[in-house]
Amino acid sequence: MKHKADMSTSSLRTGLQLRSLVLPRGELELSLASDTIDDLAPDDVVVRIEAAPVNPSDIGLLFGAADMRTARQTGTPTNPAVTATIPDKFMPSMAARLGQSMPVGNEGAGVVVDTGSSPAARALLGKTVAVLGGAMYSQLRCVKAAQCLVLPEGTTPAEGASCFVNPLTSLGMVETMRREGHTALVHTAAASNLGQMLNKICIKDNIDLVNIVRKPEQAALLRVLGARYVCDTSAPSFMDDLTAALVATGATIAFDATGGGKLAGQILTCMEAALNKTATTYSRYGSTTHKQVYIYGGLDTGPTEFNRSFGMTWGMGGWLLFPFLQKLGDAASHALKQRVVAELKTTFASNYSKEISLAEALQVDVIAVYGQRATGTKCLINPAK
Repeated sequence: MKHKADMSTSSLRTGLQLRSLVLPRGELELSLASDTIDDLAPDDVVVRIEAAPVNPSDIGLLFGAADMRTARQTGTPTNPAVTATIPDKFMPSMAARLGQSMPVGNEGAGVVVDTGSSPAARALLGKTVAVLGGAMYSQLRCVKAAQCLVLPEGTTPAEGASCFVNPLTSLGMVETMRREGHTALVHTAAASNLGQMLNKICIKDNIDLVNIVRKPEQAALLRVLGARYVCDTSAPSFMDDLTAALVATGATIAFDATGGGKLAGQILTCMEAALNKTATTYSRYGSTTHKQVYIYGGLDTGPTEFNRSFGMTWGMGGWLLFPFLQKLGDAASHALKQRVVAELKTTFASNYSKEISLAEALQVDVIAVYGQRATGTKCLINPAK
């Protein structure tokens, strides 16, 4: 038994989906494919996706190792496609993807238009929901009812599209800080949507946060939001400014979105310098206070470089949202999600530079904007547009 909203059965089962394909000849191909949903299981629901953000994690899958400066328009006006070259040195890293047409988009929101027969699924018919489940750059997406987060009455899909990745990442950072015994934290690429959310959380929860940005205008943006400690890497006094902020806050854990370059090592160096300013005894092994940097992004795809000028009590590692949530457990993860819903239009509100259709997402000039992964260039895909 199937339950349908105001659409025909056929229109509920077939829609366009954005796909990313790595070809053996060393090319990336982005295109739109027709996707048909099979018969529904009792606990399945079909969501008409009306909003899906382009996050940095989505761009990683979307573009793979392609040099998007080589992107060129292919296909036709009614069936657009984009092709870009993958440098030979990066092809080995794409081996597992060769010949696989992969759907893209971690999260999104829309309206449930069809369901399976279970009471839990039927209860969602007509509801506006947010979903974390991949393949969200699709006009229609079939997921389990349990994967849906029902949005509060009056919430649009655009307002709920970014319910998961950025909000849960920012909350996860704060939770990691607490669970590992730290009392303040550092965040890089801090003027991003995620960084702005983290600022709002820390202000609301009375947690000291040191923000690291790359430009004066980004620093000004955060200060308008109420940020107290903002350090600009482009300033000649950056290292001194960061050390002073670490002395003031006592922050000994950092989350770095850049990954490559010297920034992670600079943070550890300044943490050590800040601790030494208040040290009462000297040790040739450095401070005994543990200093931790977690790399959670790859805005800089180059090598991570650091000089060991921060003693012996330190750590540098990776941090990802989904393994963290699994470790956290269902009950604690549910509590974080409920906070997101409660503060969806305040703490966790997202800003987008442009709303685009699936076809527009395959225009080279539009890709040049959202592919920057820069503050103020985040796009929202509306597959229903």
